[in-house]
Amino acid sequence: MRGGVNPDIITVVSGLPRSGTSMMTKMLEAGGMQLLTDGLRAADEDNPKGYYEFEKVKQLDHDQYWLEDAKGKAVKIISDLLRHLPRDCTYRLIFMERRMEEILAFQRLMLIRRGEPSHAVSDDTMATIFSKHLQQAKVWLREQPNLNVLYVNYNEILERPVEQVRRINQFLDGSLNPDRTVSVVDPAQHRQRR
Repeated sequence: MRGGVNPDIITVVSGLPRSGTSMMTKMLEAGGMQLLTDGLRAADEDNPKGYYEFEKVKQLDHDQYWLEDAKGKAVKIISDLLRHLPRDCTYRLIFMERRMEEILAFQRLMLIRRGEPSHAVSDDTMATIFSKHLQQAKVWLREQPNLNVLYVNYNEILERPVEQVRRINQFLDGSLNPDRTVSVVDPAQHRQRR
C-alpha cells in the first residue's frame, strides 16, 4: 500500500539548468504526484518531453502567494531561486545533479539553436561559476530547518533507474507508483554524453 502525499508539504524539484529537473518532474507526475505547472512553455527540440514549468516561480523573490497552491504537489524551481522560499512552509526538495561537462554541452547546444553566442563565456569559466553556486546552495540548504533534501544524480538514474526510484519513493514516503515512475526514464534522451 502506497503512502499518501502530505497536503501541507511542498515538493520542490531543483538543480542547475539542464541537470534533469524536467525529467524528474515528469517522473513524479507519472508516479502519481500532482504538479503545479501552467503549460506555457511548450516542448521543443531541447526538451522534447516538456519543461513542466510554472511561470510565477520566476517572481519568487517578490511574489510567493502562489506557494499555497503548491502544497501537496510538486513544483520545479531553479536552484538560484531557492533562497527566496519563505521559511513558514515545509519543503521536500529533490536536487538534481549531473556531470558538469554534460550540462555545459547542453547549454552550448541550446544557445546555438537559438542563434545566440555560444562561446561568450568559456566552459572553464562557466564550470567555475556553476560549481561555486552549487557549493553555496548546498551550504544554504543545510541551514534550513524547514527543508529536507535528497540529492539525485541524473546519470545514476539512467544507469540504475529502479534503484534510484526506490530512493526517491522512500524520500516521498512511498507516495509514488514505482513502475510508472521508472517508465519515464529514457536513455535515448541522454544526448550529451561525452
